[in-house]
Amino acid sequence: MSTPSPRPAGQVAAVLQLGTAQTLAWASSYYLPALLAAPLAAELGMPVTRVFGAFTLALVISALVGPRAGRAIDEHGGRAVLRFTNLLFAAGLAALGLAQAEWQVWAAWALIGVAMGSGLYDAAFAALVRFYPLSARNAITGITLIAGFASTVGWPLTQWGLGAFGWRGTCLGWAALHLVLGIPLHSLLPRGRVEEAPPVRSAPAAASADDTATPSTPPAGNGVAIVLAAVFAIAWFTSTAMAAHLPLLLQAQGLSAQAALGVAMLVGPAQVAGRLLEFGFLRRAHPLLSSRFATAGHPIGVALLALGGPLGGWLFAVMHGLGNGILTIAKGTLPLVVFGAAGYGERQGWLMAPARVSQAFAPVLFGLAMAHWGGHALWLTAGLGLLALALLQGLAWHMARQPRG
Repeated sequence: MSTPSPRPAGQVAAVLQLGTAQTLAWASSYYLPALLAAPLAAELGMPVTRVFGAFTLALVISALVGPRAGRAIDEHGGRAVLRFTNLLFAAGLAALGLAQAEWQVWAAWALIGVAMGSGLYDAAFAALVRFYPLSARNAITGITLIAGFASTVGWPLTQWGLGAFGWRGTCLGWAALHLVLGIPLHSLLPRGRVEEAPPVRSAPAAASADDTATPSTPPAGNGVAIVLAAVFAIAWFTSTAMAAHLPLLLQAQGLSAQAALGVAMLVGPAQVAGRLLEFGFLRRAHPLLSSRFATAGHPIGVALLALGGPLGGWLFAVMHGLGNGILTIAKGTLPLVVFGAAGYGERQGWLMAPARVSQAFAPVLFGLAMAHWGGHALWLTAGLGLLALALLQGLAWHMARQPRG
């Protein structure tokens, strides 16, 4: 059976629509507590830690929702599911903006957690794989390039909203954007599959880490899934821990407060640079190769920080950011190449569930590590990074030993 040629113009439009919608989703959920928690806690008379506790609950709920949302996208397509998540985001944000008691804050974040589990990257990746099973890798990269600026756009908008309308008005404003912007963007997505799904071949196409990526591989075993889930859990623990503690961590390493803030701000642009590197130089490389390169970024950065003093701090930010940016893409493309496009959404939900749980508890656990070890807590994440690298290397050796078709 012949495969129809891709439709580049339609795919570019889908990437722009999903990328913009993802920017909105991340800015109004994941990046919201950093600025909203303090004024919300002050008005409602609750500790700031409990606001972040409610956010942690949202992340845990998102991990539980992910597999079911992925299965729904596999069965019904991403258009309907993603439009529904805009309604969930709007309802949760409106409930948060109208909250008068602490339990209502927890309930609102629980609803936002359902929206996060069915409306962030994993859902968008699953929608793209269903639309374009043959050429989803570049589309996934394109979405992460656009949504990589979610904090750059979201934090200034939230800060402006706090000054102009207060925290309640800001929540209601984000809710309104999901209705007037998010739903129309998702409504423009294709109604069904654009490319024909590839046939399943009789032997793994991912036998070599240097092969060009292809989504037409047959399903791998449960052991491979466990390895990938562990790697993603490590990566997201480290990423979230650094996002929460990096300025103070760098000060513990001897940098001044001003220098630490400057270094921390470099991580975001380095992540975008990593995604551009994946889109360009690493575009034809097997995701196992780019994933190993990315996983090594944080441990190498920690070593450079230990050896290089203040200059090492800047090098650490670059290496950590590059690796984190590439891994954001790898979590979508590596399972696609290893397992194929069939059942991608539900499988992706299960693979990322441990990562979302580790992400939820990373700020607290790494904060405890810093309390005991100070700046030396970085060696914990460096060791975890080396473990993830070893797991990926073992996976590459395993796949290289598989017979070719």
